[in-house]
Amino acid sequence: MNPLLEVTDLEVRYGAITAIKGISFTVGRGEVIALLGANGAGKTTTQKTISGMLRPAGGSITFDGQRIDGIPAHRLVELGICHVPEGRHVFPRMTVAENLEMGAFRFRRPDEAVLEQVLELFPILRERIRQQAGTLSGGEQQMLAIGRALMGKPRLLLLDEPSMGLAPLIVRQIFDIVKEINGTGVTVLLVEQNAAQALSLADRGYVLETGEIVLQGTGRELLADVRVRAAYLGEEVAS
Repeated sequence: MNPLLEVTDLEVRYGAITAIKGISFTVGRGEVIALLGANGAGKTTTQKTISGMLRPAGGSITFDGQRIDGIPAHRLVELGICHVPEGRHVFPRMTVAENLEMGAFRFRRPDEAVLEQVLELFPILRERIRQQAGTLSGGEQQMLAIGRALMGKPRLLLLDEPSMGLAPLIVRQIFDIVKEINGTGVTVLLVEQNAAQALSLADRGYVLETGEIVLQGTGRELLADVRVRAAYLGEEVAS
């Protein structure tokens, strides 16, 4: 079966600095794929390039059989690629309802059935529906950012550090919701520092170091890998 997303020999530069050095990976339909790595490894750059926020210097990105590298971000949303960037980036002076409506900008009007599904996933947003987004807690803003993306009816959902800065209880809720979203058929490409949570959820994962893929495998395989456990789970490796 052809993958939903195929990244081949991707290279991304910031001026003279090569941030992504010819990486290749696939995302199958209905999978959760985790991208792991330390700060500066290239995870966010990879996602931004897939979603059209950055242009690659080389290689190709194919989505559902169509070459998409170089296509503007708003066009990629129309194809079904929705990106929840690190830091949430909700519109603070707009209400929760208005933020969710913004997520459906590619449609003439928001789909009420999708809105209801989002509010069922995130009951707290129903309670806060008329509040300004800037008054929400960090966890609530993260839920709103994900809900806003879901309003665009994504086929591929890019999540960048959804657990960052959140309390452990909220982190578990966020990952439970991501699992539920994936259960509806949405494919997920997840960038996450919380390796244990990400790999417990992921079908497969890739580990990046300085712009290169150095490890790959199933979520279970990577969780058991001594290098992953030493680097990301804080375990000591016997010499």
